[in-house]
Amino acid sequence: MDNIKARFLEEANDLIEDLEKALLELENNPEDKNQVEKVFRVMHTLKGTSAMFGFAKVGDLTHDLETIYDFIREGKAAVSSEILSITLESVDILKLLLNSDQALDHKDEEAYNRLTKEVVKLAEKIEGKPSDETEQEAAILEVESVKSYYILFRPQEKILVRGANPMYLLDDLNALGDCKISVHQTNVPSLDDIDPVLCYLYWDIYLATKENEQAIKDIFMFVEDDCILEIHKVSDGNILSNEKFIQKVEEIEGDVSVEDLKEFVKNLLQILKSKGNAEEKGGSATSKENGLGSIRVATDKLDHLMNMVSELITVQARLSLFAEKNPNPELDAIAENVEKISRQLRDNAFSICLIPFENLLTRFQRLVRDLSIELKKDILFLAEGRETELDKTIIENLADPLMHLIRNSLDHGIEDKEGRTKAGKPAQATITVKAFYSGNQVHIQVIDDGRGIDPVKIKKKAIEKGLVSDEAVLTDKECYQLIFLPGFSTAEKVTDVSGRGVGMDVVKRKILEIRGEVDIESKVDVGTTITIKLPLSLSIIDGLLVKVDNTHIVFPLFSVQKCYEVTRSQIASAFNNMIAVDGEQISFFSLREQFKIENNYPEILQLVTISHENQKVGLVVDTIIGEYQAVLKPLGKLYKQLDIMSGASILGDGTVALVMDTNKVIKEFSNKILI
Repeated sequence: MDNIKARFLEEANDLIEDLEKALLELENNPEDKNQVEKVFRVMHTLKGTSAMFGFAKVGDLTHDLETIYDFIREGKAAVSSEILSITLESVDILKLLLNSDQALDHKDEEAYNRLTKEVVKLAEKIEGKPSDETEQEAAILEVESVKSYYILFRPQEKILVRGANPMYLLDDLNALGDCKISVHQTNVPSLDDIDPVLCYLYWDIYLATKENEQAIKDIFMFVEDDCILEIHKVSDGNILSNEKFIQKVEEIEGDVSVEDLKEFVKNLLQILKSKGNAEEKGGSATSKENGLGSIRVATDKLDHLMNMVSELITVQARLSLFAEKNPNPELDAIAENVEKISRQLRDNAFSICLIPFENLLTRFQRLVRDLSIELKKDILFLAEGRETELDKTIIENLADPLMHLIRNSLDHGIEDKEGRTKAGKPAQATITVKAFYSGNQVHIQVIDDGRGIDPVKIKKKAIEKGLVSDEAVLTDKECYQLIFLPGFSTAEKVTDVSGRGVGMDVVKRKILEIRGEVDIESKVDVGTTITIKLPLSLSIIDGLLVKVDNTHIVFPLFSVQKCYEVTRSQIASAFNNMIAVDGEQISFFSLREQFKIENNYPEILQLVTISHENQKVGLVVDTIIGEYQAVLKPLGKLYKQLDIMSGASILGDGTVALVMDTNKVIKEFSNKILI
């Protein structure tokens, strides 16, 4: 039962997320009937399923909200800011009810009671009493919108053991409209053989309803894997009002197979209707024969899969090393095949763990909506690159930093209406969140058209706080980076939104933890763009394995440009750490010198050129071993301050290789090289 309840909660939370997204879309386009239908459908599904698992408060609140959106569907009410606000507030309470097992604190309990009263009051206000003419029109529309369906519901025997009760489902179907249910008892064994926890019955249901087929499917959402379900539209209008039809159905009950019954329905329709169409004859079966397009997988299972893939790659490296040391054609072939399969498995596992950036956008859109109302600012939220996919671990760790950046844009970046008018800007401000691929990275940008960041003001504030000296000469970019220092804030007063001097340093630290970078570009009175640069994956990378003395180092392959052979004398005599290769002067630094390794200095060295943001730098190493799939492992507390190393990897022979963050290497050593 606990597993069934966990599954319900997972799917219910997905429904809530869909609901919130649909409501925000409705706010931008109140005439969108598809979004109204989606909101109604989610409410209806939550109402029907929550009662099965003891979430009575969820069922009560969604029942009243469903009534309001049913009125909107019927044209008795229009989508308004009042309706949307009360629904979004209800969404917050529904989240609490689902995730706290209904154990609300006093404040939230009061909010729930207030909301239920407001929703009921709003529904009563909308309902009113229509005129006779309106009632007649509604009656005509109701008849035209009714459709009749034949439904086969054949549950698996163990459906009761899994915590579902078919009686509740039949009751929910009955609530959709005019319903006739026939039970099949042919599978019921003798009394001595009956197991009381098994279900031996199955049902034929005839339903005339205004609801669409999706609403019928939603009732069976949580048992779709535990039953055979077929839904066939048999006619427009209420066929159950035809006495001849009812007579014939009652005559054949229990006397024919389900297949014969379906054939009878088709033949009867030809008699009752002079014209038919291919859709009605074919029906719209939703049985398991069609197969599943997707399945739910728990995140811990995905984590375990990635760990196993990582271990496989480490073992594959051992096998390749063993094959290299023990020449054997058959062993070489096996090692090559294992390497090929492990790469394919790695890529496939990566793709499984990728999540569209769109999954984060609803909460950002909601944040902008709520805070713009609170701050009395008119702000349009835009999103680009919704389909851009990121590693699920990165997505999980990215939500909070992005929320804080958007809060800062809303509070500090965007001016009030008067300020925008004085600056000659439109009254409505814009915040854009953009995601896109850039090489082997994903870039996430938060862009606003607000007041911008004044580097002079930033530096002045930093001097006041003793963070930099009066004599410091800083570029605009270096000034922008000061806002990420602990305790730095330019806010004139503390608010509930921001200005306490905490947060931006945490933002940067959290982004660094997922091997990301933060850059800021800004122009006073024009706006600000904050760019977060992230790796595609945190666990496995393709790398170039090199060696300096006895230390193995891995460079990420995406940053490697070319490799050259150089002599020790060339490196020693190079002026200002510049060397000419392929007719081009390249800045370089020697890893031996940086790591202060003086013994066993070889005469022939290797120069590996790496690039980042149009900067090219050479790294001098002793030996290049070759390409290598590096499974990243954390370095531990002792190496926490070693920023240029992003982790370590275990080689096939058990030795440890350091994985270098070449982007940080370029940034950290470029000044040393150019001096």
